[in-house]
Amino acid sequence: MGMRRYLHPLTQQPPEGNETMKTYKIAVIPGDGTGPEVTQEAIKVLKVASDKFGFKLDLHEYDFGGERFLRTGEVLPDSAIDEMRQYDSMLLGAIGHPDVKPGILEKGILLRLRFELEQYINLRPIKLYRPQDCPLKDKTPEHIDFIVVRENNEGLYLGLGGNAFKGKPNEVATQELVNTRQGVERCLRYAFDLTRKRNKTKTLTLCAKTNVLTFAHDLWWRAFNEVGDQDYTDVKREYAHVDATCMWMVKNPEWFDVIVTCNMFGDIITDLGAMIQGGMGIAAGGNINPNGVSMFEPIGGSAPKYTGMGVINPLAAIFSGQMMLDVLGETAAAQAIESAAQKVLVNDIKSLNAGKMGYTTSQVGDLVAAALAG
Repeated sequence: MGMRRYLHPLTQQPPEGNETMKTYKIAVIPGDGTGPEVTQEAIKVLKVASDKFGFKLDLHEYDFGGERFLRTGEVLPDSAIDEMRQYDSMLLGAIGHPDVKPGILEKGILLRLRFELEQYINLRPIKLYRPQDCPLKDKTPEHIDFIVVRENNEGLYLGLGGNAFKGKPNEVATQELVNTRQGVERCLRYAFDLTRKRNKTKTLTLCAKTNVLTFAHDLWWRAFNEVGDQDYTDVKREYAHVDATCMWMVKNPEWFDVIVTCNMFGDIITDLGAMIQGGMGIAAGGNINPNGVSMFEPIGGSAPKYTGMGVINPLAAIFSGQMMLDVLGETAAAQAIESAAQKVLVNDIKSLNAGKMGYTTSQVGDLVAAALAG
């Protein structure tokens, strides 16, 4: 199978005084629940890759997450944003704590980092490695290999809106869907570039809801066609309503090459994508700023009920590290990690589900590291 391909947005140069070996300064946020466990395995594999392929990783760990919030009342210090800008990349484990009200950590850490660091692309590869992991009838790895490009800084997630008469029978709640031409177009251009670079079927599908969201998604539709006509005539354009996209992802996932969509729809269809590729245990994603610092993470969440048990699948975290290296430009190392993980999947792992792998979290990391060192 071919390697997953992404754009390489970071342009920072290696530190002066080391002309033979690049050093990448990486911020590590293990986070909550099982996040530290899977992050440890991702780092284990990344260190083998760095030794084998001749670059250095300068890792700096931060304790942002639920435990810090419960201890100090602080979600994310104001200084953290500027500090994160000094890194080449960020590796995240998971955010979400059972003793913290939903939304506090997610909005205060995840969304704040994505918005303030202008990580305006959420990149989600949907790739099946083993036929037995797919719940769809008669679908094999050749049928499921596409990428979702999700706009990551606008839409309903911007948080504009409010309540009136809260808690009363006549309560009113509003949440505004905000799109700008600039935000839509930069997302579309990234998706067009990726489709061209990926060079599979060179087909970009816009997933929207133009028949109902006649203002916001008319903007997406017009920009999609204007940008395509202007600069990407070599890329085939397709369109599907979001409900149809979900339908075809289940019935004919082989139709897709690259999908581009808004923030909310991207959040939904990428979870569906995770299921058809084998589940959350293998799903990794990147929050990309093509001109700055990007952040990579497994998308399965903190899974607090499995904390400390050593049963959670670390492959999604390992793949997030692989994505990070590819975006940093360490393509050979990224390809080797993917090949090693695929070898372990084919030869060793019984199931992608927590507690059913046949190995502990740490043992899976060991297997991938050993296959990579090979």
